[in-house]
Amino acid sequence: MNITAPAHTKPAPFRPKTRLGFNTRVSFNDTAGPAQGLRDGIELYKAAERLGYQSGWAYQRHFDHYLSSPLPFFAAAGQHAKHITLGSAVIPMRYQDPILLAEAAGTTDLLINGRLELAISTGANAAFDAVFGTVDTDARTEAKRRQARFLAAISGEILHTVVGSGQGAPEGAELRVTPHSPTLRSRIRQGSASLGSGIQAAELGIGLISGTVQHDHAEGETFGAYQARIIEAYRSIWRGKWGTEPPPVAVAASILVGTTPELREKYAAYDLERRTVGIAASRPKGALAPPPPPAGAQISPVFQGTPDQVIEAVFTDPGIASADEVILFLPPAFGLEENVRLLRDLAETVAPAFGWSASW
Repeated sequence: MNITAPAHTKPAPFRPKTRLGFNTRVSFNDTAGPAQGLRDGIELYKAAERLGYQSGWAYQRHFDHYLSSPLPFFAAAGQHAKHITLGSAVIPMRYQDPILLAEAAGTTDLLINGRLELAISTGANAAFDAVFGTVDTDARTEAKRRQARFLAAISGEILHTVVGSGQGAPEGAELRVTPHSPTLRSRIRQGSASLGSGIQAAELGIGLISGTVQHDHAEGETFGAYQARIIEAYRSIWRGKWGTEPPPVAVAASILVGTTPELREKYAAYDLERRTVGIAASRPKGALAPPPPPAGAQISPVFQGTPDQVIEAVFTDPGIASADEVILFLPPAFGLEENVRLLRDLAETVAPAFGWSASW
């Protein structure tokens, strides 16, 4: 694939984007049903790979018209798309059994030849305790405990040494998660919505992906400025603690390139809806209305307009400028054809301007 970059000069602080990805909800509506939504999700990964995208991320949401169990989906999609990496953005650890997740992740990663990237979160959201059960500690403390156990499990650490009989293995056996994928831990990321989570990722020695909702920003601080501050803190702490350069940082962003007047009108309407109703914007038919974000939270802007307008807006956004990889956030209610068009228009008109080129 040969794409000629538009004649734009990147400002000095703008880091070249070596990778381009997308984030999908793998959503379905009440008309077509969940099976069609899952099949469309696989087709989206195949189309993105043909366009040269390097990564595809899927959001997890329980009890709704979205993907609830990403790993079986990745195992299936990875049999059709042979090059693109497949990642979760994000899996909340509060509701995961860390050992079962480690087993499923290892199995999936081996099936797709080491292309799994898991982004996990340890936020304080405890919306589904009534279903999954309460814990003695608060939600964030419990999520961090499960995260630590998960990281130990995928690292191949001994989880238990059998003492005595009746434990499912001979006495003295050292139990580790199998099957083990030895490089998987290097592809784990922290989903970041705050400075604290960015620092946590650096201290744990895992990657970072910055999402579309933030909290704990300074008064008057823009979304992009706070995002850049999180990324800088992550890199600084990583260098100080590990003595190496940190892994590439990814940011999710709504970048909707209007190549026709009709598309510009459509994307402007989505932008207005997102600024008006926030994360409740663009829900597929039958989906639940999400709870309001925590007090003080802010959501990412929508970069929409002509290709030139979008390029200019992206260049001047501090968060995107600081990142190594951009993840296109796809509106959840958009169908397969609309999403493929968004992927194509970004790849052909805007992404080359900030240093990206297709891989295959």
